[in-house]
Amino acid sequence: MTALELVLSLVAILFAASLFTNAVEIVGSRLNMGQGAVGSVLAAVGTALPETMIPIVALLGAFVTGENAATSGEIGIGAILGAPFLLATLAMFVVGASVIAFRGRRGNGMGLEIDRVTTRRDLGFFLVCFALAAGAGVVPLPLYAKVVLAVLLVGAYAFYVQRVLRSGGAMLEEVPERLTLWRLWRRGSRPPTWAAAVQLFGSLVVMALGAHFFVEGMERASHALGIPAGLIALVLAPLATELPEKFNSILWVREDKDTLALGNITGAMVFQSTVPVSIGLVLTEWDLGLLGTISVVLALFSGLMLYVLLSTKRPLRAWPLLGGGAMYAIFVAAAVVSVALL
Repeated sequence: MTALELVLSLVAILFAASLFTNAVEIVGSRLNMGQGAVGSVLAAVGTALPETMIPIVALLGAFVTGENAATSGEIGIGAILGAPFLLATLAMFVVGASVIAFRGRRGNGMGLEIDRVTTRRDLGFFLVCFALAAGAGVVPLPLYAKVVLAVLLVGAYAFYVQRVLRSGGAMLEEVPERLTLWRLWRRGSRPPTWAAAVQLFGSLVVMALGAHFFVEGMERASHALGIPAGLIALVLAPLATELPEKFNSILWVREDKDTLALGNITGAMVFQSTVPVSIGLVLTEWDLGLLGTISVVLALFSGLMLYVLLSTKRPLRAWPLLGGGAMYAIFVAAAVVSVALL
């Protein structure tokens, strides 16, 4: 039954991701939003919701009831750190691999035509905010200092959203004329904005439910193997709940919409390094531990390498993005060793 649950939930996530990418472009176009705003804000925050709910539910539940506080804190910190780590490493690898796989049908071939200013801004916010949050997890701080830092991080994200919405970047091109679900009932007619919004939010609900059941199945399978809860939250939970970002980006890479594909990931990195982290700072001891610290260092290193590359005038190719896979492999090796030493 666990295997069937994993397969069905994965299919649900894939299907919902396809519906989401279709609807978010239409909604963004109707709102006259640029590619940067659609990719880095609408798509990024929308698809970040499933993995964000895991630590929120775990930590708030423990905070309200006072039960299983230690375990909930371990799960919360792991899920909070795991999301930006996966985005900065494995998700970048997936984008690079997708570019290589679809190079024959892409007009850009092996290169990525992106809004470099928007992507570099995303990475800059991520590097600063995540480094500050990580520092608070390595150097013990009093509660009031953590609260102040949490407020600053949330404020930084609000400022980031304002900057993105003001700049927007290039306008969306080749916006889908058909809304996937609408054309099942009204073939050939232009979908109304409300129908696109319903498909947008409906696909988010399906993604969240699919991610929830996928995580539950992974947890049962992992508990049977004797893997600690914190490690499950750090590796397995984000691996499942980050699937929407990866699949959305693959779909956009295939269609030569590179700014949306990469912005979907880098925008989510900014969100995950500010809002969920703020919750962890306030509601947990925020002790990263060895594996948590390793994941932060690798995520920051991967993000920094891409930031430096985008700061040059060299065209962005697929190959450098594959380096994120190496960062993820290093962490997996460290995790395996830690489990073996338990």
